Amino acid sequence: MTPILSVRHLAKTYRSGDRSLTVLCDVSFDLHPGETCAVAGPSGSGKTTLLGLCAGLDRATSGSVDLSGRRLGNLSEDALARLRNREVGFIFQTFQLIPTLTALENVMVPAELRGEKGARKRASELLDQVGLGERMSHYPAQLSGGEQQRVSIARAFANRPAMLFADEPTGNLDAETGATIEELMFDLNETAGATLLLVTHNHELARRAGRIIRLRGGRVVSDSRAKAEPALP
Repeated sequence: MTPILSVRHLAKTYRSGDRSLTVLCDVSFDLHPGETCAVAGPSGSGKTTLLGLCAGLDRATSGSVDLSGRRLGNLSEDALARLRNREVGFIFQTFQLIPTLTALENVMVPAELRGEKGARKRASELLDQVGLGERMSHYPAQLSGGEQQRVSIARAFANRPAMLFADEPTGNLDAETGATIEELMFDLNETAGATLLLVTHNHELARRAGRIIRLRGGRVVSDSRAKAEPALP
């Protein structure tokens, strides 16, 4: 099976004058369609930097990322934006909703950017699925943090992405709300059949994924798959 995401010898170094800081060093892995993978590690280990490089939000110092068969380093910014809009969904810790748009309008944005028909119907269905059918006309400021993240999840699936990136999706939520968001994200992802790359320092959330890549000091220190559940008698 051809990987949907292929990372090879990825490195990222930030330079300031004579100083340099390497935040990622020689990271390699593949993700296949439908796979769920958590990138875990302490703060400063390079998790969010890795996600940004994999999503084409930043450029690597060396190494390569192939997403849906496209070498990201060879694409212009416009081509990267088109690829993300066509193939990718995002869930951020800080929600990233447009404050002047209603919940419904926020979810419609990806489909409208693609010029798809039926964007409003698709957005309404997704908001129903995340339990916000009665709050579609509310603006982000009128919603709780958990409700805003539900809108963000609905928006992430609006363009039927092949690849979903989630950066600390429960980081700004209390434990109970975070657990609800976890269920919604994994349930919708399973239904959509998307490949999920999840960045988190939450051990419980990481264990929900089928695979865990652990970083420390910008390097991969372990790459393990979930153990198969024992067969029922």
